[in-house]
Amino acid sequence: MTDDHTPLLSGLSEAEAQGRLKSEGFNELPHLDRRTTLGIMLEVLREPMLALLLGGGVVYLLLGDLREALILLAFAALSVLISFVQQARTERVMEALRDLTSPRALVVRNGVRVRVAGREVARGDLVVLGEGDRVPADAALLQLQDLQVDESLLTGESVPVRKALSVDKTDSPPRPGGDDLPFVYSGSLVVRGSGIAEVIATGPRSEIGKIGQALHTLETEPPRLKAQTARIVRLAAMGGIVISLATVALYGTLRGGWLDAVLAGITIGMAMLPEEFPVVLTVFMAMGAWRLSHARVLTRRASSVETLGSATVLCTDKTGTLTENRMSIAELRHPDGASFRTGNTGEITIPGRFRELAAYALLASAPEPFDPMEKALHKLAHDGLNATDGLPGPKWTLAHSYGLRPDLLAMTQVWRTDTPAPAFLVAAKGAPEAIAGLCRLDEAELDALRQSVDEMATEGLRVLGVAKSSHESGHLPGTQKEFPFVFLGLAGLADPLRAGVPDAVRECRSAGIRVVMITGDYPATARAIALQAGIAVDDVQTGNALASLDEAEFARRVRSASVFARIMPEQKLRIVQALKADGEIVAMTGDGVNDAPSLKAAHIGVAMGGRGTDVAREASSIVLLNDDFGSIVVAVRLGRRIYDNLRKAMGFIFAVHVPIAGLALLPLVFGLPILMGPIHIAFLEMIIDPVCALVFEAEKEEGDVMRRKPRRPNESLFSWPLIGWSVMQGALAFGLVAAIYLVALDRGMPEDEVRALTFFSLVVSIISLILVNRSFSASLITAFRGHNPSLGWILLGVSAILAASLLWPWLSALFAFGALHLDDLAVTLAAGIIVLLVLEAIKPLWRKSLRS
Repeated sequence: MTDDHTPLLSGLSEAEAQGRLKSEGFNELPHLDRRTTLGIMLEVLREPMLALLLGGGVVYLLLGDLREALILLAFAALSVLISFVQQARTERVMEALRDLTSPRALVVRNGVRVRVAGREVARGDLVVLGEGDRVPADAALLQLQDLQVDESLLTGESVPVRKALSVDKTDSPPRPGGDDLPFVYSGSLVVRGSGIAEVIATGPRSEIGKIGQALHTLETEPPRLKAQTARIVRLAAMGGIVISLATVALYGTLRGGWLDAVLAGITIGMAMLPEEFPVVLTVFMAMGAWRLSHARVLTRRASSVETLGSATVLCTDKTGTLTENRMSIAELRHPDGASFRTGNTGEITIPGRFRELAAYALLASAPEPFDPMEKALHKLAHDGLNATDGLPGPKWTLAHSYGLRPDLLAMTQVWRTDTPAPAFLVAAKGAPEAIAGLCRLDEAELDALRQSVDEMATEGLRVLGVAKSSHESGHLPGTQKEFPFVFLGLAGLADPLRAGVPDAVRECRSAGIRVVMITGDYPATARAIALQAGIAVDDVQTGNALASLDEAEFARRVRSASVFARIMPEQKLRIVQALKADGEIVAMTGDGVNDAPSLKAAHIGVAMGGRGTDVAREASSIVLLNDDFGSIVVAVRLGRRIYDNLRKAMGFIFAVHVPIAGLALLPLVFGLPILMGPIHIAFLEMIIDPVCALVFEAEKEEGDVMRRKPRRPNESLFSWPLIGWSVMQGALAFGLVAAIYLVALDRGMPEDEVRALTFFSLVVSIISLILVNRSFSASLITAFRGHNPSLGWILLGVSAILAASLLWPWLSALFAFGALHLDDLAVTLAAGIIVLLVLEAIKPLWRKSLRS
């Protein structure tokens, strides 16, 4: 390599780099879904409940009641503050996640090598590349030494490609893939050698960026629950507006006082508008994303949480998701067919006849390996060999290396030993057929070799041949073919299955989720891993077999097969689309840029956070930080829990608005004393919102959450059984509280005491509705045993405010409450107990329809 201070490689100046970054943009893809602070504030201010609170405050000001006006405005300000802080915090978290894995790059600026963030690499920068570096941008090579790059994230090819220099640097770079190109591409990984390259394209102009830009033509799956919720809120709002206007007209006509009539209309509107729906949906999705993060699962789009629980097919790749993405030596095989299985334990004792094979496999590897297969060979030698087995001593030096060539897929390392007479020890490894050629095996030996290779490949092993030789002369031959090699045997490498995968696959099956493996690896390897994981292998389809099929036959094959091998990137997208067309809810894992289209097309795109590209993460809705298949199952379990709890919260909202709206309308219809004003409704909303958002969200999952079939894709969150069950709950609570109200009036209780008695009875009944809706299946006793600290704090806070409203004169006057006696409090408690017991008694009759 050229010296760092060579004038020709001085690179850009810092000023030039900053100028290009300013004119061309940073080396990153644009984030179209990024929200500004102003945008978040405008979203919060558009909430209809906020408008009603502000309207009520204005009316109280016109009536001259400054205290009531200030209280309502304070409630409005609190609502805005809570919503804004929550959404802004969520956006900051998402912004941090976008920068979580930002790569760094070594560039030459002003003749000095400096480390900069990957996003700060500019066109014209000289990038210094070494083993293990992620290429930060598309670049043309100026210098290289034995450079090999893994471009699988762009092409899907699992084998690294060689790089070469080109005389003509004016050619535009071709598409990635193939050997001997003079270009490197953003997102690819250097696995061998080193080089210096001049950046020619950054950000959206790079190959990775072009794919990212093309993703905008694919539509992501819309959040169905958000659309359903918005429709319900619109219908309720229209109905509430009609009833509110009728209330204003009725009150003004019959009682006079049009400002009071407007206030009554606002009260009815607040009572009838289920504005908690979008709030609860937002909180559940945000909290779900937070809970998923504790399982090392990051949620890029909160709406994807709603889809997790309905996934019917889980398409997973093999390497790094089902397996550990860590090669290890699984088997050593002698030329006579004898084999040694290393096992999975850390302690290895290599039998005598296999020790030479292991030693020469190590000698044929790089002294400081980066290649995962060479790392595995080093580990085997470190664990199972010692200095007496011919390992390199302190005076050994690596004299020469013969690299892989297209016509000879083998590499040879020549070592100068520390023996008294100068000598060279020669070790080679590579494709078995290449090593066989170097060793000049006869036909019988070749047949035995092919049989051994086939047996090992059937078990999903990657097979390397190993050979040895020696050289006495000081002059080394020009090619490795000139050494007299002796065949030592075969080494079988495997990427071990992750420990928790079989249990996770079994859990998916019990949950009615079909697990499909889609890999670019060979069928034998795919079949072996699938067997270990517990995935059905009766029908293994290959990319070549699928390529020539028409759409109908392709759909039939996709419907029946669970293992797809040697699959090209475009075929992944076709498989996902075929599954979706068949009515499946598809979750898809991937890590490369070539996976991005299928990730975006799937209902749930799951990107790998450890080895995945920025483009794959941008296209996905979920990122696995630990690249672990078991995390997907955890996410599905949590998704089902979130959906269950969301339905409980929505059912509670339906139920609780029935008695609130009924008690707001009852006095107006029958000409009775007005019970509640906006201040009372606002107080009730302060109970309902945190109950829905905190208590129900924190409920543990139902016991059978992973033993049910996935919910139907077209299932409505607001099913008729759920609405019927909720209306019945609300009607029961309204009937009891209305009866208490009417009886108290009939007995001549003062109006302020009637209001307090009725309001307390309503709040206690709402608490009973909370307890009833905590579980669809568990009994009340079982639900009580469930740990939910949020519920305890909510109940404690409500009790404290109710007590203060009776004991603190200022608050009593604000709510217009009179004094209540012990017998009055006993009546309110009895109303709650009756609601609780009656609903618990009839809940089993609704259980099946609520869970279907």
